[in-house]
Amino acid sequence: MSRSAPTSRSARSRPATLGALKASGYRSRPVKDEMRENLIARLESGETLFPGIRGYDDSVIPQLVNAVLARHDFILLGLRGQAKSRILRQLTGLLDARMPVIAGSEVNDDPLAPISKYGRQVIAECGDDTPIEWLTREQRYLEKLATPDVTIADIIGDLDPIKAARGGHILSDELTIHYGMLPRANRGIFAMNELPDLSPRIQVGLFNILEEGDVQIKGYPIRLPLDLLIAFTANPEDYTARGKIVTPLKDRIAAEVRTHYPPDVGIGMAITEQEAWTQRNGRPLEIPKFVREVVERMAFLARMEKRVDQRSGVSQRMPIAVMETLVSSAEQRAIRQDESAVVPRIGDVYASLPAITGKMELEYEGELQGARRIARELVSLAAGITVDNYREIARVGEEEPLADPVDFDDDEELEVDDSDVEPIISYFEGGGVMQVSEDAAASACVTGFGQIPGLLELAETLGLAPEGASDGLKAAACELILEGLVCDRKISRTRSGGYTRSSD
Repeated sequence: MSRSAPTSRSARSRPATLGALKASGYRSRPVKDEMRENLIARLESGETLFPGIRGYDDSVIPQLVNAVLARHDFILLGLRGQAKSRILRQLTGLLDARMPVIAGSEVNDDPLAPISKYGRQVIAECGDDTPIEWLTREQRYLEKLATPDVTIADIIGDLDPIKAARGGHILSDELTIHYGMLPRANRGIFAMNELPDLSPRIQVGLFNILEEGDVQIKGYPIRLPLDLLIAFTANPEDYTARGKIVTPLKDRIAAEVRTHYPPDVGIGMAITEQEAWTQRNGRPLEIPKFVREVVERMAFLARMEKRVDQRSGVSQRMPIAVMETLVSSAEQRAIRQDESAVVPRIGDVYASLPAITGKMELEYEGELQGARRIARELVSLAAGITVDNYREIARVGEEEPLADPVDFDDDEELEVDDSDVEPIISYFEGGGVMQVSEDAAASACVTGFGQIPGLLELAETLGLAPEGASDGLKAAACELILEGLVCDRKISRTRSGGYTRSSD
């Protein structure tokens, strides 16, 4: 004899019939009121509203809170890679843990106020014995990517002749309706990504639900009142590049919330560290802080680069992909050289160029020069700014917060005191050469760097590789210093990773 799966105590305590639901004192409430009350409770408790969302505490999140408190439908407007979809999916945290519906209802009928003919018939037939199901938060969230091939039937609904034939109904009977995504999201959240990609005539079909709160399906003489929070996302570039939001629809969306990229390098590093897959369950991994800084500064510089199309933006996915790729490059080297630890260095950032070039839309001048050249320049400049930051900290003796990279003109020389790097520059001006291969073992690199006067000592002085640091960290620190000198045009870097006297 088979046994049914054990039922949890909480599941057993929830009413299973309409009569039991009434006896429990349950009172239904509109979804926007539900979210508003739950939000107020979370604000009072000090609970984090959107876990894992960084850099929006003083900008986006307060605007979202205002929209929910005002019971507004809203649109998140921002460039690619700004966590818009993640924010939408976290809205479910503002819903109740469970919600009762009439069992078998396609539109999540409220047992106390059904809107569909099916729901009304079930209650008429079963009365207080009407079976009740309980939906989780996640079951009340429905998301759709707007594409040009989306139809009114997909979004709102259509006639279903198969239902009519199987049930023996006339075509005008409400029971023959095939409900679209909006009715199926009733009493929950409906989210639509990339709204401008939706055909204008389909956008018109959203007018009623946003203004009057109901939809009309095909030729059926009924208005179906829906209880929804509707949220959209859009990229400003798409207004002209691929489509646009029709004006009457835009007017009906109560709140427009603008998203943005990380406001400073520190927050960008935290996001990349959170999102990048770096723990590979292999050799121990040590990513130097300055390597993380170089990766993040590179993305910030790309967002200021005139040869990069800023209307498209430079996604936060770029530094995340670069971080994952450079770890793979360092991991490959550690495996080949049988090193005990994985320590990425600047050469691994250069090895990650494929993760950079595919994530930049270029202007005409950039197309002429090529994405790979621009990417290499961004890496070099990011390394230069990073090492100059550490040199300044060593001089002042106090670490400043990580700020945005300054705008940089290639025709300007950076005004820095070169006394700490003069022995290194003199070595190369005297004909010295240093070859650093991506596959070179850290111990071999440290041996080579030891031949350059003052290099290892400077790495220790700047705090890049403190006394007792591993060979991997020393090699990475020395390579960063040399890259800083390349950026300042004090020495040159060859395509193969070698360092020589300046070509100027």
